[in-house]
Amino acid sequence: MTDYDPNCVFCKIVKGEIPSYKVYEDDEILAFLDISQTTPGHTLVIPKKHIQDIFHFDAETAGKVFSKVPEIARAIKDSNPNIKGMNIVNDNGKIAYQSVPHAHFHLIPRYTKNDTFSINFSDNSKQYDKNKYQKIADSITKQLEE
Repeated sequence: MTDYDPNCVFCKIVKGEIPSYKVYEDDEILAFLDISQTTPGHTLVIPKKHIQDIFHFDAETAGKVFSKVPEIARAIKDSNPNIKGMNIVNDNGKIAYQSVPHAHFHLIPRYTKNDTFSINFSDNSKQYDKNKYQKIADSITKQLEE
């Protein structure tokens, strides 16, 4: 493994310094149960090498990690007939609730609307017009072209 951060709890899990409940592992990816178990089966998928967040992925590593997410998600869903859906969450930066500075994807099985997990998407569309939407889109597109 390259890019090990000795202060990172996930790097310590990868190296076996901290125990975990592994559900999948290959040379570059590790998936293990989140200790919080927001809902039963809550699993984290991480690159084994230390990558801080989505902004630091290279295309090759991202492809390897992202390609395993559907496979692991299906395995979680197939493990319990009561799972009705799944949230896949990736937080980047403290402002976005990233608590461990090592890229990770939460696979959170959903059983009922009454479990303890929720996401709220506010509707701010009344604050935007065509020009404001286009200005934002153009700004992002410009960055992709550079």
